[in-house]
Amino acid sequence: MGARGVWGDRLLELRAGRGLLVIALALIVVITVTDIGIGTRVHLGPLLVIAPTLTASFAGPRLTALVGVLAQAALVIISVFHGGLTTTNHVAQLIALAVLSALVVFIAHVRERRARELSRVRSVAETAQRMLLRPPPRRIGPLRVAWLYLAAEDEAQIGGDLLAVARADHPCTRVLIGDVRGHGLASIGEASVVMGAFREGAHRYASLPELVTAVEDSVCRNLEEVADTTHDAGEHFITAVMIDIHDQGPQAEMLNCGHPPPLLIRREQVTVLNSRCPAPPLGLCALCVPNDRTDPFTLEPGDMLLLYTDGVIEARSPTGALYPLAERVASFPASDPDALLHRLHRDLLEHTGEQLTDDAAFLIIERTPSRHLHRPHLMSHAGGSPL
Repeated sequence: MGARGVWGDRLLELRAGRGLLVIALALIVVITVTDIGIGTRVHLGPLLVIAPTLTASFAGPRLTALVGVLAQAALVIISVFHGGLTTTNHVAQLIALAVLSALVVFIAHVRERRARELSRVRSVAETAQRMLLRPPPRRIGPLRVAWLYLAAEDEAQIGGDLLAVARADHPCTRVLIGDVRGHGLASIGEASVVMGAFREGAHRYASLPELVTAVEDSVCRNLEEVADTTHDAGEHFITAVMIDIHDQGPQAEMLNCGHPPPLLIRREQVTVLNSRCPAPPLGLCALCVPNDRTDPFTLEPGDMLLLYTDGVIEARSPTGALYPLAERVASFPASDPDALLHRLHRDLLEHTGEQLTDDAAFLIIERTPSRHLHRPHLMSHAGGSPL
């Protein structure tokens, strides 16, 4: 989707550029013919500067210079028909057009150079963002994975939301989704600390509480160095949900650190996995109380687990209505993770009018692909093993 969009934009730009070039050349012809036809009563020659100026708006300095030369040649032709090249008026017009064309070419050169520099900076930034986010694999262990990241910051691919999937040494898949306080590029440093600690600890610690404690310790040690305290001097913390999904059997467990509860989609039901023993958000350090209890649940073959950030449920419509995620999921026909993700993406953008004010992320996990034709119904679950 992204590659097609980029090539589509480039194709549209190319077509638009060709159209504007035709207009610029047509203006040279029209102005020349009209000026020669109406005689010496009105001088339209100075209007020829419009052609190189228009060309500079979409082309580089070389094409702009070429159009400028054509405009200069057209003015020479007009001068020949209206008294020759030695008249004071025509000499002044030729000099003025040459100076203005040269200025326009210089501006096009500066714009092109800055565009190349900006392109290099964007390329480096996009590479760094991709390396930080490390898109989860589509298949890991017995699970299928689909994810979507919508950054509120212009030109950014990621921001303050974070997600990761990793394998543990024992037959288990570990999942993380979180949300840094704030959004946009300023939150990337804090997100990087959490994801780095999670990936390092996923295969090192046997239990989920030990992993959460290790991530919390890393955040407390490094948060002050990476947090953007210059522009945001307030409290910095990260809400997160970490989940262990065992390969053998349907057992899974969750530890919620102040994050919106996941949704479990099973046949005709959507269950809200509210935590009975939540932990405080990461990064509170001295205020944090260790939590050794997790919330167990079952993820059976065909079940889907939907994790998300608060940018989803706090997304507002033009009238101010919040996005009703659980109700919307319950209204969709049960399907595979990719189809559900596509529906959620389209529905969220329609709800907000394609204007997101906060980063938003989805992570959908399914155990053993399965297709169902039923519509799920909404339920609420407060810990324990559903069904």
